[in-house]
Amino acid sequence: MGQGTPGGLNRQGGLPGDRKQDDPNKKDKKFEPAAPPSRVGRKQRKQKGPDAAARLPTVTPHTKCKLRLLKLERVKDYLLMEEEFVTNQERLKPQEEKNEEDRSKVDDLRGSPMSVGNLEELIDENHAIVSSSVGPEYYVGILSFVDKDQLEPGCAILMHNKVLSVVGLLQDEVDPMVSVMKVEKAPLESYADIGGLDAQIQEIKEAVELPLTHPELYEDIGIKPPKGVILYGEPGTGKTLLAKAVANSTSATFLRVVGSELIQKYLGDGPKLVRELFRVADDLSPSIVFIDEIDAVGTKRYDAHSGGEREIQRTMLELLNQLDGFDSRGDVKVILATNRIESLDPALLRPGRIDRKIEFPLPDIKTRRRIFQIHTSRMTLADDVNLEEFVMTKDEFSGADIKAICTEAGLLALRERRMKVTHADFKKAKEKVMFKKKEGVPEGLYM
Repeated sequence: MGQGTPGGLNRQGGLPGDRKQDDPNKKDKKFEPAAPPSRVGRKQRKQKGPDAAARLPTVTPHTKCKLRLLKLERVKDYLLMEEEFVTNQERLKPQEEKNEEDRSKVDDLRGSPMSVGNLEELIDENHAIVSSSVGPEYYVGILSFVDKDQLEPGCAILMHNKVLSVVGLLQDEVDPMVSVMKVEKAPLESYADIGGLDAQIQEIKEAVELPLTHPELYEDIGIKPPKGVILYGEPGTGKTLLAKAVANSTSATFLRVVGSELIQKYLGDGPKLVRELFRVADDLSPSIVFIDEIDAVGTKRYDAHSGGEREIQRTMLELLNQLDGFDSRGDVKVILATNRIESLDPALLRPGRIDRKIEFPLPDIKTRRRIFQIHTSRMTLADDVNLEEFVMTKDEFSGADIKAICTEAGLLALRERRMKVTHADFKKAKEKVMFKKKEGVPEGLYM
């Protein structure tokens, strides 16, 4: 008992108030004020119910968190776009493959490109003999999708590029050259613009216009109307001008072609063009076919020594057949024009093909006076102009020469800035035109 701690002393032998003095290593604690209140104002009540459970606390992210969020959003947008692209590719790829497969099948069937040929003969429903302009005839098959009811010998067809099978039909084919030959806009020249030639105008009206407008007159009298006429004479006497007047006065379809256009490069194209020309004329009947410079293809036949000459003769033979062949021409009238009628083949000029031959001579005094009046009617002439001097001249003028004289006289007056044409201008113009007409180039000038 004597070993216990006496009254109130601790084990270290100090008083209770002497603990700080016993621990010299501990620092003195400074005075710290109380923490400020966490809120100001009235205390908010806690919300109760489902809204309170769903409400999220406000979170204010740091700067690094915001940047990371933006980066992840950008990655997300890129992944969404990539997903949409992959989805579209998977959806469109089968369709593209199907289209490509269908296209390849069509190309295998039809070939690319296709060649154009003629159907020569139908053997049976699935086979035929065809030909093209650059090769021989072939025995080929007809594909199943071709409309066989419209196939007939002589029609234009589409052939496979390699095996030459019939894969299509060219319906209502019109040669582009024939389309250009059709006169869409009527010429401005009329019968009033033709000086003289009253007899020629009367004959061409009886042979061309009257059968188309009043065919009953020929039936009543018991004759067949003429099939065609030929206009021949010196150059510049008004043959083409009269054809223009016919095109101006008639309401029938007018097809104009120059003889040299019927001469084609490849074998058989010339006769084919002639057939196409008259076929279109027959479809558009009543119609008039005007072939100018017919001597380009209608020359006399002889022993040809080259393929080109033989092709020209074949073209003329097809023209003869179309003018008077097995098939009737109907309401198709033909006008031919040439200034070398002596070189034409007699078979072309015989009655039945060309029923009327209309000659265009050089103008006489009365016709010259009329032509001068036509060409000077719109010119401003001086008082000293005496056209009778040029009308009564002994020089041989054609209608084209008279027009050239009037035009040259007007140009001479225009050169000197005069508004009236004088008699001297006409004299100079006449000398110039006649000098060029007679080919008055001094001998040895270009030697």
